[in-house]
Amino acid sequence: MGKLERRKDAAQEAVESTAIRVGRIATIITTAVADVAREVGDAMSDALEMRQAAKAAAADEARTEQRSAPAAPADLPDPPTAGHETVSDASEESSSDANDSGVASPDATESDETGPATDS
Repeated sequence: MGKLERRKDAAQEAVESTAIRVGRIATIITTAVADVAREVGDAMSDALEMRQAAKAAAADEARTEQRSAPAAPADLPDPPTAGHETVSDASEESSSDANDSGVASPDATESDETGPATDS
């Protein structure tokens, strides 16, 4: 075996060894990148699931509060407090008592002077 052939064999061995090592390193890097991408994706999925769970919990809490709150009738006015008339109550009474037609309002009593005389 000549000097040239030994150099060729050494160079060939170095290139093969380098290629194998670079391939192994590339495999390690490729696997690492894939593992990192998988972990980031899993973390994002977990974050989205927690966000959706938080929204569902808030909506459930709102529904629970609506069910437990007493429902006030929307079309009935609030009753006046005892001994206190509201401004609208006072104006309705004065306008119904001073009826120009001489007909008693439904709130008028028999002793009201503006109403018609009744035979009792």
